[in-house]
Amino acid sequence: MDHDHMHDMPPPSSPSMMNNGSMSGGGGHHHMMMMHMTFFWGKNTEVLFSGWPGKSSGMYALCLFFVFFLALLTEWLAHSSLLRGNTTGDSANCVSGLIQTAVYTLRMGLAYLVMLAVMSFNAGVFLVALAGHAVGFMLFGSRAFRKPSGVGKTNDLPTSGC
Repeated sequence: MDHDHMHDMPPPSSPSMMNNGSMSGGGGHHHMMMMHMTFFWGKNTEVLFSGWPGKSSGMYALCLFFVFFLALLTEWLAHSSLLRGNTTGDSANCVSGLIQTAVYTLRMGLAYLVMLAVMSFNAGVFLVALAGHAVGFMLFGSRAFRKPSGVGKTNDLPTSGC
């Protein structure tokens, strides 16, 4: 067999794969699902759970709202006062530290769920995740909706060297 011309050969047919990696000609009813590795548009996708949202436009809209809400909630938790400890005393510090840890863990879990949703490579899911983070930051992290807390407060951004 001439190894220089192997790239001209057609790909092998798709037999079922056994759990140990060997090929079998039949008998097994294993389904291999192809996952998108590039962004695509459309409502026929799977996000977070097998078979969800399905092929329904309404379920796809619910999926987009869910991802938006997860991203918004992630930003709210990131900028929440629950992550800042402002109590005194050893027992209060311990309780405050446990609450901070629980909120941080919840925030990270939600952030990972948003990341996994984006890994569906659905462009709509990607855009609503970005929109959820943007709206969440604008509402909870930026100065757009903050009440002025004091006169003469310094800028949060580092000063420019120029």
